Amino acid sequence: MNLIRLFRSRRHKRFASALFFLFAICASVPTQAQVAPGKDAKGLKPILDYISSGWDMLTRSMTDCKSIVDPKISAQSVLYLPKEMPEPASVQTLSKNCNVRVEHLPMEIHRLGEIATSNIDPPGLLYLPNKYVVPGGRFNEMYGWDSYFIVRGLLQSGRLELARGMVDNFFFEIEHYGAMLNANRTYYLTRSQPPFLSSMFVDVYEASRKQRGAKDERVWLERAYTDLSKDYEMWTHEPHLAGDTGLSRYYDFGDGPPQEAVKDETGFYRKVAEYFFLHPEQADHYLVEAQPGTEQQVAGANYTLQVCDAATTMAHVECEPARQFKLSRDYYKGDRSMRESGFDVSFRFGAFGSATHHYAPVCLNTLLYKTEKDLGQISRWLGHTDDAERWSKRAEERKNLITKYLWNAQKGLFFDFNFMTKQMSDYQYASTFYPLWAGLATPEQAKAVASNLKVFEQPGGLPMSTVESGAQWDLPYGWGNIEMIAIEGLRRWDDNADADRVAYEFLSTVAENFRRDGEIREKYNVVTRSSEAHAELGYHMNVVGFGWTNAAFLELLHNLPKEMVQRLEQEQSQPLSTPK
Repeated sequence: MNLIRLFRSRRHKRFASALFFLFAICASVPTQAQVAPGKDAKGLKPILDYISSGWDMLTRSMTDCKSIVDPKISAQSVLYLPKEMPEPASVQTLSKNCNVRVEHLPMEIHRLGEIATSNIDPPGLLYLPNKYVVPGGRFNEMYGWDSYFIVRGLLQSGRLELARGMVDNFFFEIEHYGAMLNANRTYYLTRSQPPFLSSMFVDVYEASRKQRGAKDERVWLERAYTDLSKDYEMWTHEPHLAGDTGLSRYYDFGDGPPQEAVKDETGFYRKVAEYFFLHPEQADHYLVEAQPGTEQQVAGANYTLQVCDAATTMAHVECEPARQFKLSRDYYKGDRSMRESGFDVSFRFGAFGSATHHYAPVCLNTLLYKTEKDLGQISRWLGHTDDAERWSKRAEERKNLITKYLWNAQKGLFFDFNFMTKQMSDYQYASTFYPLWAGLATPEQAKAVASNLKVFEQPGGLPMSTVESGAQWDLPYGWGNIEMIAIEGLRRWDDNADADRVAYEFLSTVAENFRRDGEIREKYNVVTRSSEAHAELGYHMNVVGFGWTNAAFLELLHNLPKEMVQRLEQEQSQPLSTPK
């Protein structure tokens, strides 16, 4: 029976939410480990000391045994080298001291998606030549967009060489693995992450010039120009094009459920199947009954689902026979592409990000505009005037397309565009601040977005969206990296009063929770001002560390007025708010 007809045939739809409890399914939910309470309830020194020592605790290298560990997958520790690369002495040391198997990748890689990751068994760590900082917790590798914010924090902490080494690691990835990767594990060889690399390079280059003076950096500039241009070309050619809009989209080259999600995010895809089963109007072609002839449409595990009729009394439940369903290949393509976006999981691109690959996103296209501007600047540093003009023209063309497809003048916000349906989304999302941060927005657009700050603002800062979907990249959660983007975007357009207020709200939330439990987390419930974030969808923990929150704290504090810093120092931990 057609799913929509099946669902609509139920006489008492008001019981739909209760049906979750009547499925013949089960899922285990990992719990977050308890942490020790903070020792000092006053001042900012303890949290600044925590961040300073945290950079060392989160640093990894190819001579460090803990670099190999992958909390997301339980498999033998393997380090993979590029096919064409001789084994360095550091790797020989790692192999000897850490009982690590060292292998070469089965082929040279020139572009993203060129190798089928299913052929690399067991999955393992990809070699990088320099030290790098990991986010923390389950994320024990060098991530693409995390690293931009981490680098900002390292520069604020005076760790220039470590920051510079991370930029060179990304150039190594482009040269040997085909692109800036989601992270340096073999199962990430099918996708990238939001392209912050040009911003990363420009910040480190300018910091390096200040510290080193007039030292000739031409060789590094030329390497940057070559590698950044190659990475940019991936985003501006198929299959990363957003239809005929002239804009770009997120797109993972892999198929089926990603290895790290199946192993680590216990029960996630079962929840997706349940949701689509109960919401057939959103299921589209994402949920398919497992029958002969459907094999080419679907992938992943079978899920046993059934509808129960609670029409008479909840004590007497009659259930239709259980049936087998699978999620479609197109759903998994959207899911993988959502992970490339970094916003995993959100309902911004449809339920569970299922249509991510059908959208031209505000964030990605703003970052490509920023890349074009940065490549123009690098061209000028190299003395390549013609190239600089070409990049400037590309940036202006993209700016015009973003205004055409992604700007809603009536609502005063930037929205994503579904190029399959030819419709602009109405999902209010914090990515609307990206064009302000990148200098893309016109003064009128920036003023309109700033006037809509009240749409998002909560007691603890800015949440990602205005929709409480149960996913960690939606309301009520705020993330340090996006707080940075939004606040710096406001400051760029001289809206310092709003920027100061929101920065204080978020810094105060982080500090208050640190004083309570002695840790910095990856995300915060900005409605209740709590680090006790219990996202229902995706992985269930609030990871400790945490790279980009550390960086956001330093950067936002650095730009806060002196009197607000003093006020923050005098705050003390308060009892946890009770969620309403």
